[in-house]
Amino acid sequence: MTKPQGALRNRIAVITGAAGGIGSAVARAYAEQGGRLALVDRSVELLAPIQEELARGGHEVLPIAVDLRDEASVQSAFRKIREQLGEPDILVNNAGIDTTSRLVDMPTQMWDEMMAVNLRSVFLTTREVLPGMIARKWGRIINTASQLGHKGAADMVHYCAAKAGVIGFTRALAYEVAASGVTVNAVCPGPIDTPLLQALPQAWLDKKRAELPIGRFGRVEEVAPAFVLLASEQGSYFIGSTVNMNGGDYMI
Repeated sequence: MTKPQGALRNRIAVITGAAGGIGSAVARAYAEQGGRLALVDRSVELLAPIQEELARGGHEVLPIAVDLRDEASVQSAFRKIREQLGEPDILVNNAGIDTTSRLVDMPTQMWDEMMAVNLRSVFLTTREVLPGMIARKWGRIINTASQLGHKGAADMVHYCAAKAGVIGFTRALAYEVAASGVTVNAVCPGPIDTPLLQALPQAWLDKKRAELPIGRFGRVEEVAPAFVLLASEQGSYFIGSTVNMNGGDYMI
């Protein structure tokens, strides 16, 4: 195994939604910076490509299958992480889904699923890591939100409400734990070229691309460096912030 180096040397990092586009990019970036990684997603089969890629590079990776909507499943997953890696130093709440529907036509199940995956999961996982972080007086919690949590979007009331909730959660928790050496921040990407984005209706994608001042969707490599900064010692003065790389879709 290669000797860990970099800004996250020997830090234990948990990344949810690690099989996805942004999640796997963050995993690569953290591994390059010396992090010891627990990669979390719905199944170990989904995680296999990124796990094998990082393992070939000599990086320590623990794949974890978990239903992030379920309290017992989350608790079991974090027990396994603590047993095999140790107490997490960094939590990246990146798991998420995205669908479209006019509110007038939206089934209650679609709303509930969005809230469970995109917001409830952030609460469940964060609650698991906070006691250890507070006890050690050091921790980093980084939540993937969205520029749409700031500005909204037609056909995505449920998604925008969940991501606005993540932003509110981030700011409120930052007030609670900053004095304990734990930073809580959010990354708010614009539309990033990932399978999650490409699964949206083509008409929605075409309209959104035309709205962007930069004229294109983002790349995961343009997002991952923000997660590295916020997880590092150099990111210690970011408290309750939202880091917005969105191609100019929302300027703040």
